[in-house]
Amino acid sequence: MAAERSPFLRNSYWVLRHGKSIPNEKGLIVSSLENGVLPEFGLGSEGLNQAKLAGELFSKELKEGKILLENVHIFYSPFSRTIQTAKAVSDVLGIPFESPQCKATVEFRERYFGPTFELLSHEKYAEIWALDEKDPFMPPEGGESVANVASRLATAVANIEAEFEGCVILVVSHGDPLQILQTILNAAKKQETSQESDMSSRIKSIMVHSVLSQHRKFALETAELRQIK
Repeated sequence: MAAERSPFLRNSYWVLRHGKSIPNEKGLIVSSLENGVLPEFGLGSEGLNQAKLAGELFSKELKEGKILLENVHIFYSPFSRTIQTAKAVSDVLGIPFESPQCKATVEFRERYFGPTFELLSHEKYAEIWALDEKDPFMPPEGGESVANVASRLATAVANIEAEFEGCVILVVSHGDPLQILQTILNAAKKQETSQESDMSSRIKSIMVHSVLSQHRKFALETAELRQIK
């Protein structure tokens, strides 16, 4: 059911990776905010169709869960490919994109892989993920580590939790950030016996090598919609 949520969270969360983008089609890493907002790095035609289908699937889940649209909020990365994906979903749902229910959130931006990887081949991801597994606290040169990304994602979720309760939150973001978000929330959820009652403290307590190094287990395909349970 769409209303299901983890006991330590006030809202239920869904994640959606952007549709197939032009960088995906060209096999390019586009991870800096400066490049990511450019229209030439938005969705391809297939990605736009994928985003619409994801919106239809999300709409079906909401209806099955008897969730009112007024209780749905979409938070999205400010990259062109995620803006287009989020807008496609909001259009399907009938939620005005230029409304308080849809919000660009810079903390949900793509993980910056650094200048040595920017605009290079997707094949270079293997090097980054090997580094992540070895040491998730070590960033690629000039870029963000897994721990860096986890910290900003935790901040974003804490802000959402402070503002809303009993809502369905859709986070439209990118592969690595969404893998990391699922990793930290899944680990925090498992701490049922934790003495740390608030979310921020729980997440801080699971910011360890054994947890963060496993984020690839939560990989998503383009335009894949998934509930965090």
